[in-house]
Amino acid sequence: MLDKKQTLLVIVALFCTYFIWGSTYLAIRFAIESFPTFLMVGLRFAVAGAVLYVVMRILGSPTPTLKEWRGAVIVGLLLPVFGNGTVTYVQHHIASSVAALAIATAPIWMAIFSSVWGHKITVREWLGIAIGFVGIVLLNLGGSLYGDLVSALLLMFAAASWSFGSVLSKHIAMPSGLIGAACQMLCGGVIALVLSVLFGEAWPQNISAKSWWAMWFMIVLGSIVAYSAYQYLLNTVRPLVASSNTFVNPMVAFAAGIWFAGETVTASEYLALAVILVGVYLILSNTENTNKLME
Repeated sequence: MLDKKQTLLVIVALFCTYFIWGSTYLAIRFAIESFPTFLMVGLRFAVAGAVLYVVMRILGSPTPTLKEWRGAVIVGLLLPVFGNGTVTYVQHHIASSVAALAIATAPIWMAIFSSVWGHKITVREWLGIAIGFVGIVLLNLGGSLYGDLVSALLLMFAAASWSFGSVLSKHIAMPSGLIGAACQMLCGGVIALVLSVLFGEAWPQNISAKSWWAMWFMIVLGSIVAYSAYQYLLNTVRPLVASSNTFVNPMVAFAAGIWFAGETVTASEYLALAVILVGVYLILSNTENTNKLME
C-alpha cells in the first residue's frame, strides 16, 4: 500500500503524464515543421538526459554500473527511439490527435506483456483487450488512417515497443531513481542522433520560432518533467496504472490539435476513441489492479 506522501507523488506524476504528454503530440507536429525526425528526437532526449544526469550526479546519485548502462540502452532504444521516434515519423503524414488515439492502445499491450512475467490476465482484462482491438480495427477502417496501412502498423509498433520497454524496465538492471530516467533518455537520444546521421538528415537551414518553442517545451516539460514522472510511476505502481496516461492523452491531443492547429477529427475516429477507452477502462479499473498497485 502507498503512504500519503507516495500517493500525492503518484497523483502529481499522473497529472504530468496526462496533460503534458497529451500536449507533446502537438509540440511534435510544430517541431518537425523545421527539424527532421531523428534529429529532433535525438536532440530532445540527449539534451534532457544529459541535463538530468548532471543534476542527479551533483545531488549525490551513484554512477551507474556497466550492467545498468546496458539496461538503459535497451530501454532507451524501446521507448525514446522505437516508441517516440516512430510516432514522430508518422506525424509527418497524419494529425497529432490521430497519433495520440493510436497510442491509447498502450495499456492493452501492457496487459499482454505483463503476462510474460507472471501477471495473470483476468476475464475483465481479456474483455478490455478484445474491445480495445475492436477500436483499433475501427480506427483503421475509417478516418485518417483508412488506406494508410504503413502508418497504422507503425503506430501499433510504437505503442507495443513503448509498452514492452516499460514492462521490461522493471525486470532488468536499471539505475535507481531519476538518474535511471536520465540514462534512458541520454542513451535513446544518442541512438537517435546516430540514426539521424545514418539516414543523412541535415541541420535545418531555417528554424521557425514555433519549432524552437516546441523543442524546448518537449525537452523541459515533455522529457525532464514528464518522462521522469513516468519512470517514477513505473517504479511505484503497476505498469498498467503507469500507462493510464494514454486514457487521457488522446482527449488532450484532440483539444490541442483542434484549438491550436485547426485539425479535424472524423466521426469514425471519435467512435474508435470511445471504443478504445472502454477497453482501457476495463483493464485499468480491474479490482486486482486497484488493490495491488505495487505488483
